[in-house]
Amino acid sequence: MKTELIVVGRTTNKHIQACIDDYTSRLVHYMPFSFTVIPELKNTKALTEEQQKEREGEQILQRIAPGDTLVLLDEHGAELRSIGLASWLQKKLLAARRLVFLIGGPYGFSRQVYARADEQLSLSRMTFSHQMVRLVFVEQLYRSCTIIKGEPYHHE
Repeated sequence: MKTELIVVGRTTNKHIQACIDDYTSRLVHYMPFSFTVIPELKNTKALTEEQQKEREGEQILQRIAPGDTLVLLDEHGAELRSIGLASWLQKKLLAARRLVFLIGGPYGFSRQVYARADEQLSLSRMTFSHQMVRLVFVEQLYRSCTIIKGEPYHHE
């Protein structure tokens, strides 16, 4: 099974990007994993928030195949503890052909992306920058892999 994280816009903070790269390189030891950046839209000052979400949504949906399992990282999604995420991931790894996680742009997702999504997960009730969410998520994905393998990274 392949796993992919798709994000809208590049990570501009080099320190956060270095940490994301570190966890991404660790993840490939556990599963086929890729990190895809959808370029930010240009000239967005003339667009409403809804128009921006619609255009980003079109770019997102072009990258999603019919058989993919699409999971939105969304503030309204299910909140899991790390152990719960590991259990959830283990089930998905057995069932899905391609598991795609998605972090949207600054205004979230279009209605079409929500309609296409199979599930939604929330990392916290707190609000994080989109750049921080990327780091927190890849670390939690790595942590889940180590829990599944019984490795000593996670402590309960």
